Amino acid sequence: MFETKRLILREWRDSDIPAFAAMNQDPKVMEFFPYTLDLDGTKALVERIRQHFKTHGFGLFAVELKSTGEFIGFVGLMTPNFEAHFTPCVEIGWRIAAKYWRQGYATEAARMVLHLAFEKYGLQEVVSFTAAVNLPSIAVMKKIGLLHNPKDDFDHPKLDKTHPLSRHVLYRLTAKELQDRDAILIEPYNPEWPERAAAEIKKPGMCSLQSIRAFKRGK
Repeated sequence: MFETKRLILREWRDSDIPAFAAMNQDPKVMEFFPYTLDLDGTKALVERIRQHFKTHGFGLFAVELKSTGEFIGFVGLMTPNFEAHFTPCVEIGWRIAAKYWRQGYATEAARMVLHLAFEKYGLQEVVSFTAAVNLPSIAVMKKIGLLHNPKDDFDHPKLDKTHPLSRHVLYRLTAKELQDRDAILIEPYNPEWPERAAAEIKKPGMCSLQSIRAFKRGK
């Protein structure tokens, strides 16, 4: 289990399935997917997620609101089950119930998962992809610091090229790119940083980027 300021990222419970099934049948949530999922399809997806954790050690976390204990969707890491120019790879993805949109939950959880991908699981690269018309998810990719090269965009091999969702954009980030840019984008905010930084800056020779990174990482 992992926590952000407002969220808990945890293992799946059977009690999550009814709310998850409702999400998977909501036309707004599934607008940029080729089909919705009924209850049986949702149960099968949860079982695949659980198996992915057992096989790979990571997967899609169930996301819970700290304030209410409500299940609101998933955010996590998965290995795509199709072949493309960028596979094999690990994808970061999310799906949040519509009533919780526009509150920054997907971004908040995804930043934590990106941190885990590189720092805990030792991945060298993480990708994310979606239909080119899915502007909300693309916005999250940008907010968590993923990078886009139009040359990476592709037609999804599981969809007919005439399908309106066929064309996909690909965003990615390597561990080195993150290190070179500084990890501030994905580090959860620590309310002690300003006070600690102010104290350290007063010390001779401590006002440096290296020192600021040390404050951020809690060293």
